[in-house]
Amino acid sequence: MQTPITSSHVPVNGINMYYEVYGKGDMPLILIHGGGSTIQTSFENIIPFLANENKVIAVELQAHGRTTDRNAPETFEQDADDVAGLLKALNVPKANIMGFSNGGTTTLQIAIRHPELVNKIIVIAGSYLRDGFMDGFFGFMDHASIDNMPQQLKDAFLKVTPDQARLQTMFEKDKARMINFKDIPDNYISGIKAHALFIVADKDVITIDHTIKMSKLVEGASLVVTPGTHGSYIGEAGSIAANSKLPQATAIMVNEFLSK
Repeated sequence: MQTPITSSHVPVNGINMYYEVYGKGDMPLILIHGGGSTIQTSFENIIPFLANENKVIAVELQAHGRTTDRNAPETFEQDADDVAGLLKALNVPKANIMGFSNGGTTTLQIAIRHPELVNKIIVIAGSYLRDGFMDGFFGFMDHASIDNMPQQLKDAFLKVTPDQARLQTMFEKDKARMINFKDIPDNYISGIKAHALFIVADKDVITIDHTIKMSKLVEGASLVVTPGTHGSYIGEAGSIAANSKLPQATAIMVNEFLSK
């Protein structure tokens, strides 16, 4: 686990948003975690490889980890606005954005809603359509309880915010967001002008066909299909195999994309 150079909270749109900074560089790389996650559960194993070549700013979204909640549902649009607000508060005029899973969908919304803040985007296992998810995903979500939440994610939340009620609230808001997932229109995706890299695994929660479709909608986008399961290629907690070099391999591809 790499220690951040700095970590703090910033008041943004009615919440106190937590962030950590690693590495150095002129163009920051913003990391946006997946649903139910913290910075560490999504990115702990890949941050050292990314921070070798970039200034990395990793964030935690509404109700997640060390960021507070608001009396409103979670939405991808609001998360995008919150990240934009954080960047403005930190005097970051433009950044590269990398999001995993739900964070990938948030990354799309940042590129759509705040294009002036975006240099390049890396969308990892993100989706913009309901039919982009694996078969049975929404049927499972309809009946999911907190008992179905991976133990590593529950433990990580309670480690940084030891409050069972807040964990339950985060779970319920995450679940409601996915059950009510709304398609993003194709023309919103094709309107993204940022240079884009889409990454998905061959056994992911998001289908390869859907990721290919997104990559074709964004002009000039690049596509990578890696071996593995959801998050294993970035070292996500609970999915990474012992001694796996996949996070390093993914970081090499991301760093090369950012350096072009």
